[in-house]
Amino acid sequence: MRKSLAAVVAGSLVIVPVAPAFAAAGTSSPQSRLDRLTAEDGMAGALSQVRGPSGRSVTWRSGTAERGTGRPMVGPAGRFRIASMSKPIMAATVLRLVEQQKIDLDAPVERYLPGVVRGTGDGAAIDGRKITVRMVLQQTSGLPEFFDAVPWKEPFPDFLRVALTLKPTPRGSFAYANTNYLVAGMIVSKVTGKDFRQASRDLILRPYGMRDTYWPDKGDYGIRGPHAHAYGVHPARPEDGEVDLTDQLPTYEFGASGGLVSTAEDLNRFWSRAPLGTMTARTVPVDQAGWPEGARYGYGVARMRSSCGYVYFGAGDMPGTSVFSGRDRAGRAGTVYVTGVADSPEKRQHLIDAFVAAICDRAPA
Repeated sequence: MRKSLAAVVAGSLVIVPVAPAFAAAGTSSPQSRLDRLTAEDGMAGALSQVRGPSGRSVTWRSGTAERGTGRPMVGPAGRFRIASMSKPIMAATVLRLVEQQKIDLDAPVERYLPGVVRGTGDGAAIDGRKITVRMVLQQTSGLPEFFDAVPWKEPFPDFLRVALTLKPTPRGSFAYANTNYLVAGMIVSKVTGKDFRQASRDLILRPYGMRDTYWPDKGDYGIRGPHAHAYGVHPARPEDGEVDLTDQLPTYEFGASGGLVSTAEDLNRFWSRAPLGTMTARTVPVDQAGWPEGARYGYGVARMRSSCGYVYFGAGDMPGTSVFSGRDRAGRAGTVYVTGVADSPEKRQHLIDAFVAAICDRAPA
């Protein structure tokens, strides 16, 4: 049976369920874990970079930047679509506005978006007067995921309007939904008087030195600057099988929930500067099936136990790319991405294994 476009895209911006077995992930070298993604899992290219507290970096590469050319995989300055790794960056943007006393985490969404978050039909119980900004960032708002209900063809509908017609999840319990960060972006735009993209540039991307990270313009389906080719199934044409998706995805439409383009270097710069203590000061248990055992979620950041202690991470998938990125308590940041999709539990586990192997490796960085 052919997958619907909505189903393909719905699974492409969230963390794919994974097994909770991380204990052995650090027993092989970072290079061997990366090579498994290209040799065993069929990814065209894979890259891993770790940045230590001193700012020194170590990089591992595997595979090719373009099928059929033999050209080596690009380095850590190569750009790629980071999908839901956009969420930690948006959360950091909101927290910067909290510092500036422009947003109150315990204020209802209604204060910033009066009358906007009100459900209808099956979503009649959705009420922005009962949802706080904190709930939005922690994925406990009860807002439902809109992807499954969206007709994925241009012109795209109002995603929030679609979500507000759907049955909510239990408010107060963790339920990952891209709708939450759609709302977060709207709040940022409202309180700053700027598009959330510009606000995040001013508050996070530029101050953190993330020079190669950008929000695509509307109608910009490609990737600017150096990049590897991305391969996968086009959500509108699944019958074509795997194709080159490098210049074929409307990343702009994914907005605050997953629209950024970045590099491994820039993501590691983010983790070296991000207010991790604040982002994880209050966490909630992740009760959804498939997440690592004992995982907890803060503001755009999750925590899991690895073979070398706790690590904090964000992740994302989009047709053509999967990424896993984060840092440990000591300040060692790492990013792994592939130019394919980790679309099975086994491939997802291999991606996480590569991340943990890099973070736990004691090579100088």
